[in-house]
Amino acid sequence: MSIIEKAASRIEHKKGEAQDAPAAPAAAHPAAPVAAAIAEAPAAVPAAAPVHAPTAVPTAVPTAVPTAVPRRTSNHVELDLERMHGIGLVTAAGGRTTLVEDFRIIKRPLLKRAFAARGPGEKPGNLIMVTSSLPGEGKTFCSINLAMSIAMELDHTVLLIDADVARPSVLRTLGLPAHRGLMDILLDDKLDMADVMLRTNVNTLSILPAGSNNPRATELLASQAMSTFVYEIANRYPDRIVIFDSPPLLLTSEAHVLASHMGQIALVVEAEGTTQHAVKESLRQLEGCSNVNLIYNKTREFPGTETYDYHYG
Repeated sequence: MSIIEKAASRIEHKKGEAQDAPAAPAAAHPAAPVAAAIAEAPAAVPAAAPVHAPTAVPTAVPTAVPTAVPRRTSNHVELDLERMHGIGLVTAAGGRTTLVEDFRIIKRPLLKRAFAARGPGEKPGNLIMVTSSLPGEGKTFCSINLAMSIAMELDHTVLLIDADVARPSVLRTLGLPAHRGLMDILLDDKLDMADVMLRTNVNTLSILPAGSNNPRATELLASQAMSTFVYEIANRYPDRIVIFDSPPLLLTSEAHVLASHMGQIALVVEAEGTTQHAVKESLRQLEGCSNVNLIYNKTREFPGTETYDYHYG
């Protein structure tokens, strides 16, 4: 072969190599599906998320909501009826005693007036205030006994309110600890009566304690909040009698303010203890109040016995 032919042969060989060179990148192209798989992975994640999200959210929320709402329960106290009978209070289990019979007589005209038709401007007859001229004449004793006696009725329920806010004694007499009550309701408009009212093991009797002591007690009892409260308790339940154990008339101004809300008032007079002057002055302070009654307390007909008499006007 001549030199020229050899040179031409080399040129042709180089051309062949140049034409084969593009085939190398083509061999690397299988990497493209990997890139495609990586590009689809973000799309796969959102596709999986919606599958789990709807099932997680609905199942979690409904189970959490009921436990988040606090369940409201009423306060319940146990009256020691045997103890009450032992200290001379009326109880259903005490039998037919003279005390039980006396309060049956006392309550009858009060119940009759409580649900009688009201004239224009008359206060609700089911609001009954029990008070006295001075301390120690037996008003709290009569308040509790009257409440217990009415609770023995088949057609009525009783709410006993300790309104002697300066010297509350209803809970102490019943052997119960202090508790929030009337003053707390008047001070806090977010507090409902159900939050502080005490339900007892006598199903027809509930108790509202006096609550926190407050130097503005007179103003609170004369407030619009008290008027609203009294209207609510008088009208919420048609069969309810509300008994207020009031402060003594001649020592505080609260009793006179409280009397302005009442439909009936029972003034306790201690036999051989309350003076005629004290009774007259108490009645003078109650002028303008309708249905003022007298309970003559601690009369002794026979040695060792105490009875109650009842007068009304």
